[in-house]
Amino acid sequence: MEIFVLNLSAVCLYLAFLLHRVSSISEAVPVRASSPPRGWNSYDSFCWTISEEEFLQSAEIISQRLRPHGYEYVVVDYLWYRRKVKGAYVDSLGFDVIDEWGRMIPDPDRWPSSRGGKGFTEVAKKVHAMGLKFGIHVMRGISTQAFNADTPILDTLKGGAYEDSGRQWRAKDIGLKERACAWMQHGFMSVNTKLGAGRAFLRSLYQQYAEWGVDFVKHDCVFGDDLDINEISFVSEVLKELDRPIVYSLSPGTGVTPAMAKEVSGLVNMYRITGDDWDTWGDVAAHFNVSRDFSAANMIGAKGLQGKSWPDLDMLPLGWLTDPGSNEGPHRTCNLNLDEQRTQMTLWAMAKSPLMFGGDFPYIIGTKGNTRKIKVTPPHLSEVAESNTHVLGLTSCKDPKANSWSIQAHDQELEEICWKGKSGNKIGEPLCLYKSRALLSSDGEMIYKQQYQGKVHLLASKGVGVCLDASPKWKLTSKELRRGSFSKCKRDANQMWQLNPSGALISSYSGLCATVNLVKADVGSGGIRSWIATGRKGEIYVAFFNLNTEKTLISTKISDLAKALPGKNLNGASCKCREVWSAKDYGVLQQTLSTAVGMHGCALFVLNCD
Repeated sequence: MEIFVLNLSAVCLYLAFLLHRVSSISEAVPVRASSPPRGWNSYDSFCWTISEEEFLQSAEIISQRLRPHGYEYVVVDYLWYRRKVKGAYVDSLGFDVIDEWGRMIPDPDRWPSSRGGKGFTEVAKKVHAMGLKFGIHVMRGISTQAFNADTPILDTLKGGAYEDSGRQWRAKDIGLKERACAWMQHGFMSVNTKLGAGRAFLRSLYQQYAEWGVDFVKHDCVFGDDLDINEISFVSEVLKELDRPIVYSLSPGTGVTPAMAKEVSGLVNMYRITGDDWDTWGDVAAHFNVSRDFSAANMIGAKGLQGKSWPDLDMLPLGWLTDPGSNEGPHRTCNLNLDEQRTQMTLWAMAKSPLMFGGDFPYIIGTKGNTRKIKVTPPHLSEVAESNTHVLGLTSCKDPKANSWSIQAHDQELEEICWKGKSGNKIGEPLCLYKSRALLSSDGEMIYKQQYQGKVHLLASKGVGVCLDASPKWKLTSKELRRGSFSKCKRDANQMWQLNPSGALISSYSGLCATVNLVKADVGSGGIRSWIATGRKGEIYVAFFNLNTEKTLISTKISDLAKALPGKNLNGASCKCREVWSAKDYGVLQQTLSTAVGMHGCALFVLNCD
């Protein structure tokens, strides 16, 4: 007996069809990501532990079930190079497989076809034979393991080890140890792209991916609070030069704003605009506002890397799942009920987000004396108390509101950097952080003194040895409003800040500027929302969303729909109407579109109007 797959397929397949219909992008021009990419990613169901056999089984199901509906990518998510042995976990050090040039290669125990220096070549061939495209997840810069081993750097332009200025360059010459990935500090660090050796290393990575037959790269810890515009820009240039077209995706996207996204949208094909999305109603509800903001900023389907670029609402955690940070594969069902799943799929499709399904496909077979019992987890309702809180955020330093910090001196020993800008707080003291000057005083740290001259640590309170981080140490879920965090003070760019004369507080880690906002800590707030889009044949799609915790009647006048559709005049129009999820035929409507929508549910109408 097969469980869950049929319902899940019905959800996924129709919304893929909807996305094809709603999208107005021509497929005649062979450009990258001409429509929002669709496919499957291993993270939500296998975390990092997936094997070659499990991956190819999943790819076969995608090929059979979803490929006819536009799902074409199958992506291996992170740590495919980590050995699955005792002591290995998401941020462990010393368990990765690297080649002589410091490049990550698949763990041969989990990916046996990679032996003999083949990498993912054989896996990619099998995926391509299924009519699909193959993708991998990669991290920023260079691994700490390669840095510690001080491996030589491959010069793909000349062949052999990279040499310049009469010497051979190695990993420790290019790795920026102080710019370690904030949420995987033992794993990876940025490379110095100003050096020819740093650029040679990145070029060798992506040329290898192309040689393996990779069609899609998900580049992590370079965007959002972890922005590394130098690496993104150079990788984009390398991808233009390759003979093989590779779709370029950025992840994660904690703290992303349209202003920040505009700096990278032309360099890539898709980019995350939220933290990790998991199967809670709070996570789903948190995507409505961010979707609205990017749509209003005309970012959807903008010019991208040799094609289009798409704001990405993250993978769809439906089906058979694991838990974030887990060392095991799928072991539970999705916590969203069917109405909440339909709401998520409808929003993702109407917002033209890439659709990357993240769940596994269980096949449960019962035989005499051997029956597998399935425990179904009840739906989870996120309850968040409403309260006002200051939120530290990061934005482009080109944003005028960033220039709102100033020094407030109490005496010679105590100075604060305080936010003077508008944060919505009409009453009370401004948010202030204490400057610290004591961490870089030893003679053995002169390199850090020079590198961070004029830069400071910021403390939440006087005398406490924890400092403000420019990026969280973990991947925040979208329901968590906190931006930035405090942890034990240390010498890395993630905790170094500089106040420039204009009043901008700049992060040495990402080059972004700090801001402060006052928000309500209730991302799962109630209400109703609607989206409107037009199809290729002139049909109108109208989605009603009920974010309330009770059944709600939602209505609109037919004539008012034209306000969101330039050039449309629906005064006196007659519209044939049907609702997708219920398959109900509403007949001909002339004045009002109205229906009762259940808690956390949605209604999706297709209107053909005279």
